[in-house]
Amino acid sequence: MSSVLALAAALTTACGDDAAGDGTVELSVATFGEFGYEDLYAEYERLNPDVTIVPRKTGQGGPYHQSLFTKLGAGSGLDDVMAVEEGYMADVLDKSSRFHDLGEIGPAEVTADRWLDWKYEGGRDSEGRLIAYGTDIGPLAMCYRKDLFEAAGLPSDPEGVKPLFETWDSYFEAGDEFVANSDGIAWFDSEAQLFNAMNNQLEVGFFDREDNLVVESNPGIRRNWDKVTAAGQRGQSAGLVAFSNEWNSGFQESAFATKTCPAWMLGVIEEQAGPEHADAWAVTDAFPGGGGNWGGSYLTVPTQSEHPEQAAKLAAWLTAPEQQIKAFQAKGVFPSQVEALDAPELTSATDDYFGDAKIGELFAAQARKVEHAQYKGPGDGQIQENAATPALQAVEQGASPEEGWRQFVESAKRIAR
Repeated sequence: MSSVLALAAALTTACGDDAAGDGTVELSVATFGEFGYEDLYAEYERLNPDVTIVPRKTGQGGPYHQSLFTKLGAGSGLDDVMAVEEGYMADVLDKSSRFHDLGEIGPAEVTADRWLDWKYEGGRDSEGRLIAYGTDIGPLAMCYRKDLFEAAGLPSDPEGVKPLFETWDSYFEAGDEFVANSDGIAWFDSEAQLFNAMNNQLEVGFFDREDNLVVESNPGIRRNWDKVTAAGQRGQSAGLVAFSNEWNSGFQESAFATKTCPAWMLGVIEEQAGPEHADAWAVTDAFPGGGGNWGGSYLTVPTQSEHPEQAAKLAAWLTAPEQQIKAFQAKGVFPSQVEALDAPELTSATDDYFGDAKIGELFAAQARKVEHAQYKGPGDGQIQENAATPALQAVEQGASPEEGWRQFVESAKRIAR
């Protein structure tokens, strides 16, 4: 999942595919961050006594995916089921011959209508082969501090703030008003976090469908760059590196008033802001530009697996609507399955930290606003993480927006070679 690219750990993985001495089959499953699978593994083993699951879980998504591609190139070392964050799916699809077509080896009852259309399409390669089963998603809403809004003279109830978050222009205009009426508190946490959310809404992102890098020629990307850096120049950004210690402390110290909020971000805010800010944060289903998705993952079965059919069966079960509801209840990971989005267990879910907000119903509605999956070419995730983010940080630290843009473009070109 996505959001999860910023936690810290390193992947230790080895392929444990051989059948155990007692006749059971060992299936290793590699994940990163929180997928909510711990209890599900035990349940699957009870339902399938001939299977033993070996979990291999790490925290940080960056090193995890570096290890994945290293072992993919080496031809050995991958697990039977490998999770892949959406930002890295383009790189996996570019090497799709090294992964099984789940449409061929997976259970016949697993069909496209299990998922939201755009999530399902994100797991298919250019030849239409289904390389990955969709797990969670990150539909976008906006979180904000009610008390800080009130102190600055802005509306603070979820319905009242919706006009502020209708478009990116209205969002940045509200930011100017907030900054002018608050004592050194920023409007948002970092330019990179906003830039990522804004770009995810574009029909064409860093690459076109022929895998041409279009960062420099895509007017939407440049427009987003200009808007977010201009807002930062006007004092709206706290300039905090996402998931750094300073960013974590920023929640506790009330360093910023709004936060782009994919569904998985709610847990992050609660953990970092702490009980002293319970009910100070609120979430609304308004989001500038009409919504979008940020984060989410897939499960794949590499051709290195010695038990591909059993691995596909396990991956299919883990991504079934019933299991996705259990994962949501365990760790808050938001399901991508159509049936799960209508499940009472989801639609009735509330979050008392955010004033008993109906988060299940809210994020399900946001997920349905996403009309398409933006095509992401090879290197897309690296460009966001290693080109756009450092360049925007340079602007926040004193470089001009134009200098930062040149740094971003040149770094993206090097990554895309």
